Amino acid sequence: MFKWILLFAILVSLGAVLALSVRFVPEQHNPLTPLDLDDPIGMTTGLKLAKFRKDPEACFGFLDDSQIKYTRLEESEPGEPCGFYNALTLDQSALPYNATLSMTCAQTAALVVWERRALVERAQQYFEAPPVRVLTYGSFSCRRLYGRETGRYSQHASGNAIDVYGVEFADGKRITVSQNWGEETPEGAFLKDLRDDSCRIFGTVLGPEYNKAHADHFHLDMNRTGICK
Repeated sequence: MFKWILLFAILVSLGAVLALSVRFVPEQHNPLTPLDLDDPIGMTTGLKLAKFRKDPEACFGFLDDSQIKYTRLEESEPGEPCGFYNALTLDQSALPYNATLSMTCAQTAALVVWERRALVERAQQYFEAPPVRVLTYGSFSCRRLYGRETGRYSQHASGNAIDVYGVEFADGKRITVSQNWGEETPEGAFLKDLRDDSCRIFGTVLGPEYNKAHADHFHLDMNRTGICK
């Protein structure tokens, strides 16, 4: 009997400690608090974004609360390897892009966090002029991995990925992965930190350190492989 009472007391104590720790943990690290664009990137940011893949209405609600403008796309037929599911065309976010982006809501939510909490903040850290445009090879593309005729389809086939190759700044500066990656310069350090921040937001990040196919851009998608190179 005494052992059961002791065990119960221990469980109650552990529960109280957990409740207090969750209450006072910063929101960006707390898995129980909703994702907020005003919060910096935290230990649970990627997990909160990943949940949007299974809860599209919460995802669209996050975009609405963040004042992101978009056009919701019609659903593709179930089972199609290429198409749009819980997807949208991005009309306006923190920064303009050089291409039209049609993506899943979860991918868009991650990109919105990336713009505000990674790209803009890193730009402020390294440069005086703000970023004014993101350079991308696009998002949706109905193709298999590496354009092969057989094998798995790319995350691009469902708009669950984006390829970013550079950033333009208000003073005319243009930083690209192909030209500046690996440099011991502010531009090189900016890209390295931006890649590392991306890994805390997206499920997969592929760049020049991954393979030659990604030598000139960052591939960012929400498939949680944990790859960060």
